[in-house]
Amino acid sequence: MAGQGVHRKSRRHVRERGTRFYDYNLVFLVIFLVVIGLIMIFSATAYTDSESSNFFMKQVIFAVVGVVAMIAVSFVPYHVYRRVAEYGMIFSAILILLVKTPLGHTSHGATRWLKFGGLTVQPAEIAKIAVIIFTAIILSRLGKQVTQARSIRLIFGGSLFLSALLVLVTKNLSSAIIVFLIPFCMYFIAHPKLKPFLILLAAVFVLAVFVVFIAEMTGGGTGGFRLTRIRAWLHPEEYAGDTSFQTLQALYAIGSGGLFGKGLGSSAQKLIMPEVQNDMIFSIICEELGLFGAMVIILLFILLLYRMVYIARNVKDVFASMLVIGVFSHIAIQLVLNIAVVTNSIPNTGISLPFISAGGSSLIFLMVEVGMVLNVSRSIPYE
Repeated sequence: MAGQGVHRKSRRHVRERGTRFYDYNLVFLVIFLVVIGLIMIFSATAYTDSESSNFFMKQVIFAVVGVVAMIAVSFVPYHVYRRVAEYGMIFSAILILLVKTPLGHTSHGATRWLKFGGLTVQPAEIAKIAVIIFTAIILSRLGKQVTQARSIRLIFGGSLFLSALLVLVTKNLSSAIIVFLIPFCMYFIAHPKLKPFLILLAAVFVLAVFVVFIAEMTGGGTGGFRLTRIRAWLHPEEYAGDTSFQTLQALYAIGSGGLFGKGLGSSAQKLIMPEVQNDMIFSIICEELGLFGAMVIILLFILLLYRMVYIARNVKDVFASMLVIGVFSHIAIQLVLNIAVVTNSIPNTGISLPFISAGGSSLIFLMVEVGMVLNVSRSIPYE
């Protein structure tokens, strides 16, 4: 009897050691943010019944597809991505080039999508995933050689190529910036030294000051669209009728929201702000839910990013850790840039708020990335 008891205890101990971690906290946070996004999209477009129903129902479908994709990807072993990383980069480049073919789809004056029947896909979202996987593999292979100068070409060569294609083919500067910044953040985390990045930061600051100086000297009349956009950022009141109209309306919305907001569905700026359910939805959150509601949503994002840091720190595989850091970087970059644009802290660019802004491609592929992180979490054994 004693031997049987020891045997049962031994088997139970083996089962406990074999139990794998699955971050349900991460799942809850993502779904919670998506639900908030659905509520805010409905509220932001509720000034007419037809538009509200149209945007809301489309986003519900995208959300359901995204959740299914997240769960499915969470059971795909992350080791599979090692074998397809290079092909993913090539596939992304081909999709971007296809935008210039009859498959390209134009919306709101920009041709950045591919349309296959009733399905519309933005190649930039696929490029972000491809860059995350590819950079994770390169960093895991380099190991201590990551500090060598020749490693920079390996790490940034692919992302620079895709970024250039996004600018030249789709005129999508915001996505090109994100595609470049993702491997930059991953490289920063993997690099043991801080000094090179401080020097680079100083150089970027000097360049930014120089560009702003040029924009001021030209008065926005010459120098092209980009310099005009910078001058509109510096002096939004001078461009209130066109370039800065959306930014000014967003600032009015933020300012009128106060501490606790006007109440859900009570926004006034949504009546005149174009495409408010997309890039500027954070301003409606501030107007209807106030500073308190905006801070709650930012806190949810911080908790989401913390869960990813927790997974990255506890997984044993360097590739898996860098994969999670890549997803972390993507979400953090878009979050910071979107809020910075809405508050006019940086020039206006089309960057969506993760999980909350309307948009099928962005939401579904973000959920796929979260699924990748969840699969990595399953490789963490319970102690």
